[in-house]
This record gives sequence, structure tokens and C-alpha cells, in this order.
Amino acid sequence: MTIKHINDMIQNFSLKRVFLFASLSGSYLMHAQQQPNIIMFLVDDMGWQDTSVPFYTQRTNLNSRYHTPNMERLANMGVKFTEAYACAISSPSRCSLMSGMNAARHRVTNWTLNYDQKTDAKSDIIQLPEWNYNGIQPDTTTLATDLKNSTCITSFPKILQQNGYYTIHCGKAHFGAKNTSGADPSNMGFDINIAGGANGAPGSYLGTRDFGKGSAFEVKGLEKYFGKEIFLTEALTQEAIEAMKRPIQEKRPFYLYMSHYAVHSPYDDDVRFSNTYRNRYDAQLQAPLNENEARYAALVEGMDKSLGDLLDFLESQPEVAANTIILFMSDNGGQALNNVRQGHANRDQNFPARAGKGSAFMGGVREPMMVYWPGVTVPGSECDQRVMIEDFFPTILEMAGVKDYSTIQTVDGVSFTDVLHKPSARHERTIVWHFPNLWGETQNKEEGYGAYSSILKGDYHLIYHWENQQRRLYNVREDIGEQHDLALEKPEVMNELAKELTEYLKSTDAQRPSYKASGEICPYPDGSF
Repeated sequence: MTIKHINDMIQNFSLKRVFLFASLSGSYLMHAQQQPNIIMFLVDDMGWQDTSVPFYTQRTNLNSRYHTPNMERLANMGVKFTEAYACAISSPSRCSLMSGMNAARHRVTNWTLNYDQKTDAKSDIIQLPEWNYNGIQPDTTTLATDLKNSTCITSFPKILQQNGYYTIHCGKAHFGAKNTSGADPSNMGFDINIAGGANGAPGSYLGTRDFGKGSAFEVKGLEKYFGKEIFLTEALTQEAIEAMKRPIQEKRPFYLYMSHYAVHSPYDDDVRFSNTYRNRYDAQLQAPLNENEARYAALVEGMDKSLGDLLDFLESQPEVAANTIILFMSDNGGQALNNVRQGHANRDQNFPARAGKGSAFMGGVREPMMVYWPGVTVPGSECDQRVMIEDFFPTILEMAGVKDYSTIQTVDGVSFTDVLHKPSARHERTIVWHFPNLWGETQNKEEGYGAYSSILKGDYHLIYHWENQQRRLYNVREDIGEQHDLALEKPEVMNELAKELTEYLKSTDAQRPSYKASGEICPYPDGSF
């Protein structure tokens, strides 16, 4: 028997397994509880190409680098979204997810960590505006420390909790600064919090290093794994599965926020997978993978195993699987700087998109996204409906059948359940990003970093740099790599989008930088003040 025959047999077995899962879901659906279980599987810093599942119009060399069979499995079960977006930095995305607010409105526009401390880089030219560096806070808080430089919200997990759901937080939180109520997911509508806090990364992925105990990024709550030969991704998965058993036994609907620290740095060695990639020739780089890149690919595969373990757990209980919705998403684009990633910075890492995490370009904001909803989504389908991270708030509540609720905040998100029920129901979705901040790792404006706001509408993406008032325009349908600036060729399109972006920023009372030399506030994208 040839290797090809063996591979074909494995592939056919995997597909049969997927369709068996789907058919079991359909047969048990009538007997399941009325409200669906919901799993939100969020990956940290995962680029849209860091998977063997293609989210572009064609398969790329990056898709061939990574091995994510369980993402393939989920894609075969449900619908793959090819135009999903988030903020370019972690905390803004996570605050938008929890609140349904655009970052321009909640003003947690950069990453958070220590109480009352900004995380911005310095500039000799612009003075950054005040922003909510203490994060989001629960709507019930009256503590003065919570109310300073923060936004109080009614979180959707709290609304789910009030409507009978058992809510589980597992992994990275990163939506409230240390020593605030919002730093603890238990205060944000979760019945149980597993390893979530103010830290935006793990001090270590290794149980033998106590997951970074004693560092600024220590992962708390997993002390029983300290000193053991276990990777953080695996420990979190085991804890998530154990947590789900309680609501299943009690026949209560559950919401699991499976929020992995992976694939954020540090790129600790996951020895279960790294040897597969170490020194392997890579077609995108036209060179062997270096040690960092091999470890990164192993982080991706470990994350994928976690997804598979959750699917296997559900599959072992068909009645539960029949009534469980799974949403897969990343919180920002993949790292594109060669201080941590191999290759030509801002080109190779998220190819064919340009740049990566922290950048206004597509590489910084375009995400891998999938949805499986038993009895609703079409197996193996694709959808080009544009989705922004805040859209998950109203969507998940609608999936849960929760209609009668109120929030103290304005919800900017738009539900995408209509296209899940009927793919032809695609609606236009204009997306706005607001980052009047300076990310600490680079200020390379040429590659889309620095303080910016941008808008994506139709075929066009307009980027506005606050420091020098530069406006750049790209047709992302024809030029996903954003190499050809159309600002001079299509001034009418540029002006129209600049006006719409300005109107949105004004409507949300978005903060603006000012010039240090004059003290004047930077003009809006359309030139107005």
C-alpha cells in the first residue's frame, strides 16, 4: 500500500467522522435543551494565514506550512468567513467583544496591564489623548479606582448569566487593568474563571516553570499543574472540559469562552509538535524554518489540538453536540516583525496581506473565523460577509434566544445570524478602526503603524495617520497586499471615505491626539476640526 493510499484513507475517515457528527447533531436536535450551548474559541495573535485552512481566494504557501486538522474539521462542519476583522491590538478587541462597542467608543484603544499606567511609546511630535488604560469595568461598580480612565459596560456573559446560562471563562482575559474589578472575569458575568486576569500573555507556557509565576505575566489559578510536564494550552483545555461537565450534568445551557494565550509570545517549546517543523524547508521563506518559527508553528498546532479535544468531548455526547454552537476567531493579526518572526518583516508573515499586529494594513486586522451551528450552518460552506469583532456581542445573544435585555453602553455591533440562516442575506458592513496611540514595538508609519484611524467600505480601505495627516487609499478587492496607493488617482473616493470616517469619529466622541509644538488638536481625516 502506498503512502498516497494511506493518506486518502485517513482523509476519508476524517470526512466520515465530520459528517457523522453532523448527522448525529441533526438526529438529536429535537431532544436537546431549548437554549443552545455556545463555545467562543478565541486565539491570541493568530494571523489569518496561520492555518492549513485557506481563508483567502486560493491556498498559499503559509497554509502549507501549518498543520491544523481540527480547524479543517470545523470548516467541514460549518461555515468559513473570509472577511472577518478585529482591532490590531489585543485589549481593544477583547473589550469590543465583551461590550459590543467599537474601540472609538469604549476608548480602550491600546493594551492594558498595570493600574493607571499607559502602555504607549513616546513621541516628539504628538501628544496622545487620554484613553481608558484601566480597561472595561462591570456596570455595577462604584469603586473610584474602577471609574478612573475606564468604561463601565453590561457584558454579554452577564446577560447570558441572567438568562439561565452557566458561564465559563478559560484562559486569557486582558480587558481590565490590575487591581480593578474588570481584571477578574468573575466580576464580568462569568460563573467560573480559569486562569484569566490582567496579563495579556503568559510568563511561560511551561508547567515546569509554573507558567511564569512571579513575573508580570504570571498565569494564576493553575497551581495544580506547577512543576509538571504540561503545556499551558493543554492544561487550559483539560480545565475547560472539566468545567463543562457541571452544566451538562445539570442540563443547563453553558457559554464557554475558550480564550487561549496561544499563539502569543513567548515561543516556548511545545515538544509535542516542534520537531515536525524544526529546520524544515519552507516555500514562503525559501529557507529552512528557524527555531523561533518552528516553535511558533508548534504553538499553532497545540492550539489546534485543543480545538480537536473540545470537539471530541462534544462528539462523545451526541445530545450535547447537537445543541452546541462553536465560534472560532482571533483577536488581531499575526506578528509581522522580524525581531520575533522569520522572513521579510511586514511581508512574509501574513502574506499576501501586508504588515501584521499593530498595523492598520490588512495583515494587522484580518482574522480566521468559522462558525458551526447544528441544523443551521451549511457544512463546508464559505461566507464573504464582513464581520467586526464587536458583532459577536449581539450575534451570540441572538443565538441564545435572548431578546429582552438592556445595556448601559451603546452597542455598535451588528448581528450576523441572518447570513448563517440564509447566506444570500449578505448585508453591507462598513468597518472603522481607531488607534490614536503608539504601539511600543514599532512606529513605522510606512507599514501602517503609529497613531491612525481607518475605514473599510466596499472595495476601499482608507488609512489616516494622525501625526502627519497623510491619507492612503487601497482597493483591497484587487490589491489585498495594499501596495498601490490610490489617494492621488481617486480623490473623490478618498474624500468621501474621509468624510464618513470623520462623521463616525465625531458620533462616538472619539479622542484625538494633539501637536506638542502648538498644542492644537490634530484635524479629523477630512481636514475639519
